[in-house]
Amino acid sequence: MRGTDETSGSLFSYVDLEERIPPRHPLRKIRQVVNDALASLDSEFEALYTGCGRPSIAPERLIRASLLQILFSVRSERQLMEQMHYNLLFRWFVGLGIDDPVWVPTVFTKNRDRLLTTEMSRKVMAAILAHREVAPLLSDEHFSVDGTLIKAWASIKSFQPKAEGCPPDDAGPGDPPTADTSARNQPETPAAETAPMPRSTRRNRNAEVDFRGEKRSNASHASTTDPDARLYRKSPGTGAILCFMGHALMENRSGLIVQGDLTRADGHAERRAALEMIHRHSPGSTRRLTLGADKGYDAAGFVAELRQACVTPHVAQKARHSAIDRRTTRHEGYGLSLKHRKRIEEAFGWAKTVGGMAQTVYRGVERVRSRFILTMAANNLARLPRLLAA
Repeated sequence: MRGTDETSGSLFSYVDLEERIPPRHPLRKIRQVVNDALASLDSEFEALYTGCGRPSIAPERLIRASLLQILFSVRSERQLMEQMHYNLLFRWFVGLGIDDPVWVPTVFTKNRDRLLTTEMSRKVMAAILAHREVAPLLSDEHFSVDGTLIKAWASIKSFQPKAEGCPPDDAGPGDPPTADTSARNQPETPAAETAPMPRSTRRNRNAEVDFRGEKRSNASHASTTDPDARLYRKSPGTGAILCFMGHALMENRSGLIVQGDLTRADGHAERRAALEMIHRHSPGSTRRLTLGADKGYDAAGFVAELRQACVTPHVAQKARHSAIDRRTTRHEGYGLSLKHRKRIEEAFGWAKTVGGMAQTVYRGVERVRSRFILTMAANNLARLPRLLAA
């Protein structure tokens, strides 16, 4: 018998959101871990808010919504709020009922930026890693470190001399045409007969700029859009871009990121961040640790500081003038560390393709750093359902 194609006009629903989510959906395990981690941070949240005034958005919901935005590659807060109007899965994960109002995007952004600082993002990541089901997956002895470039939300045209601080006034190939001096002696055209200026010649057009032959460096130039961004290139033969440098410390057992950081891009940032992350993760450790890294970390000063901190430097050797000698390479663990360290590229690849960190939409090193650390925490969450099932 053929069914009828009729639109249901029921006004009430008696099905709970919990029943609409499949029992084996990956977000169930992720939500359980996140809720337990946020419950452990209740005292931290309590210290951030006063006891009087108008209630703000609950910090737990802010963090769950931000993690959801990263996990599902939602490009903006406005689109996130739009999807939460009709996406029952999003409402269930964040903790909104089916009739609860969705926040205004600007209100959500303001509350989130006030809460998710660099320190809070690190506490969220640490709370997730300290979960009773996640902690047994981590290694306490063997780690890997690496860095990647995060493209800044700034155009190369904004990289201008520091002394001027404003765009040059001379006309370029894309600038509006200058007025002809011979037109000064012509009679004025009545206002009614004046044709509107074509869109291509308006002043708000993004003018073309020719950089040929111009020498630019971070010492003499700065971006007017994001002054914290730096012009940098990762390797010879590649173009320089305005970017930041993201860093991650990975444990080698399950490939989970245990520390994240983001700094201004320069040639020494990777080694400085590696030392800070290993000290932050294992302060005053008496156990012998190993740290795998690529050839960019093969520097005498960096290797000496690792050995002084009771960390064995499993760093890939450079072809010439390497600081790694036979007392390190002769052990079997050296080869294993070089093999496992490549897995950190998977986290960087996920952060850029899924987490939206190929080019950040935030400005300022502090905001980009807090978002990068939260993205590394989201990468760990995305891998937990499969790891815990195994």
